[in-house]
Amino acid sequence: MVLLVWWLLAAASTPSAYATFAGVAGSWVGYLVLFGFTWALLHHALGGVRHFIWDSIRGFGAKERLWLAQASLAGSIVLTLVIWAIGLAVKA
Repeated sequence: MVLLVWWLLAAASTPSAYATFAGVAGSWVGYLVLFGFTWALLHHALGGVRHFIWDSIRGFGAKERLWLAQASLAGSIVLTLVIWAIGLAVKA
């Protein structure tokens, strides 16, 4: 939330303020934070899919619950890497 507010304030104020934000967001620290946000968003989304599966009264067994949890974690990691690989390839 802090990054969103900083971005909006920088965009609404001077070009130098936005350049400062863009410099930080384009650094390795900014990329690391954005990578973490991407993973968190995808992990949350796949958790929603898991709950949708549970709403259909499936996946309540011990093995199914474990499999769904592991699939959600692995899927979010793989999707994050794929999205970032595509994004960095397009940028280059």
